[in-house]
Amino acid sequence: MAETKKVAAKKAPAKKTVAKEAVKVEEKPTEVKPVEVKAEEKPAKAAKKADKKVKEAPAKPVVTSARATAYDVRVTPRKARLVIDLIRGKGVNEALGILANVNKAASPIVAKVVKSAASNAINNFGMDEEKLYIAEIYANEGLRMKRFLPRAKGSASGLVKRTSHITVVVKQR
Repeated sequence: MAETKKVAAKKAPAKKTVAKEAVKVEEKPTEVKPVEVKAEEKPAKAAKKADKKVKEAPAKPVVTSARATAYDVRVTPRKARLVIDLIRGKGVNEALGILANVNKAASPIVAKVVKSAASNAINNFGMDEEKLYIAEIYANEGLRMKRFLPRAKGSASGLVKRTSHITVVVKQR
C-alpha cells in the first residue's frame, strides 16, 4: 500500500510539469500580439468609465429658502391672516417678538410654524440665523367640518368649523 501511494505521488507532479511546459510553449508565440491589443483597450475602457463617473455626479443646486407647513390647524383662515399680515417681510427674531405680544388665538400656532421654518433653514441648509427673514407666509383653507346646532322646536342649523393650512417660507438676506 505504501508503494502505491508513492507511485501516485510521483505521477501527479510529472503531469503538472508537463502541463506547465505545454502552456508556456503555447503562450510564447501568441503572447506578443494579444498583450499589445489588451494594453491599448484597457486605458480606453478606463477612460470611458472615468467619463461616466464624472457625468453621473452633477453639481447640487444651492438652496436659498426653507419652508414649514402646519396642516389642518383648528383656526379659521380669516383669523390666522390677521396675525400673519403683521409679520410678513420681517426678520424671524422680530416676528417671534411680535407674535409673543399679540393677543390672538392664532399667534402661538403661527409662532410654532415660523420657528419650524427657521430651524429647517439652519439645520438642513446651513443658513445663518441672524440673516433669516419671512419671505412668504400665507394661510389657505383646510378641511371644513360640518356640524349641527340644536335650535328651537326640535330643528337644527348647520355649523361649519373651518381649519387652515399655514405655510411659512424663510429666506436669507
